[in-house]
Amino acid sequence: MTTSFTKRIFSGIQPSGGLTLGNYLGALKRFAEYQGKGAETIYCVVDLHAITVWQDPEKLKHNTREVAAAFLASGVDPEVSILFNQSQVPQHAELAWLFNTVARVGWMYRMTQFKDKAGKNSENSSLGLLAYPSLMAADILAYHATAVPVGEDQKQHLELTRDIAAKFNHDYGQEFFPITEPLIEGTATRVMSLRDGSKKMSKSDPSDATRINLTDDADAIAQKIRKARTDADPLPGTMEGLKDRPEAKNLVNIYAALSGETGDQVLSRFEGQGFGVFKPALAEVAVEALAPITRRMTDFMADPAEIDRILGRGAGQAQAIAEPIVERTKEIMGMIRSR
Repeated sequence: MTTSFTKRIFSGIQPSGGLTLGNYLGALKRFAEYQGKGAETIYCVVDLHAITVWQDPEKLKHNTREVAAAFLASGVDPEVSILFNQSQVPQHAELAWLFNTVARVGWMYRMTQFKDKAGKNSENSSLGLLAYPSLMAADILAYHATAVPVGEDQKQHLELTRDIAAKFNHDYGQEFFPITEPLIEGTATRVMSLRDGSKKMSKSDPSDATRINLTDDADAIAQKIRKARTDADPLPGTMEGLKDRPEAKNLVNIYAALSGETGDQVLSRFEGQGFGVFKPALAEVAVEALAPITRRMTDFMADPAEIDRILGRGAGQAQAIAEPIVERTKEIMGMIRSR
């Protein structure tokens, strides 16, 4: 028997502070674009994931509101999408525990992000850091989400979600959870460092020069682009000519993603030009795209009560979807419901 699932897109961002251009192009911009196109859109500030490493409580509150402000400033409409923070919907943690009994320990130890974050001292890392892919699966499957926008570096976690769903369905003989599909698209789903084209742009990099922050002003954006690492060769006419030039390819991809063009379209205008011409043009495009977002984020952050109201309303909407799914999960597993 084939089950027909409601088309739902789910995704979340950790409130770990310092959102970047990479977060905008790889996630927030796409989240807004998915709205109203035939699938329900559910977006979450995943604060339970953030506490897998210690967080200062006041900073966590601020960062949660800042991520919510970034969602809103980037065009996520709470009248169209559901927007909430994870810890307000208890079904996430409840389903994560149920999935802990389905997932295998070996699956968790194979997660590359656990290896990266735990490092050589993994025995002293929190149990939550090891098990959080199970919580990620619960985030997605509590809504029977059929698709999740992910970057290339997150595909492994979605594969684990699919593994958990498939094992649950097999173990209990029901096609209850969907096998969620990844949404990987766009010219800049993986934005790289401005100083090293082989590394992803990251808010955790010690050097602020490696990234463009969503809170940067126009002067800071222009200066960072001007100082971005490039090479001495002129730009080619097609993206194929940039295959061995990672820093140049990254800047062209950023331009294309911000302007809504393909990389080849961008290069058709700049073919034969050097970065002395291209960088100022990129800075102009970046400032034009990001300045309104920065202003809107500032406006939202000036009214934290309104952010809290939006998140609280979204949590109620999210819980209305998740609660019956989790209750049915418990029934399938043999747990008796109160009458």
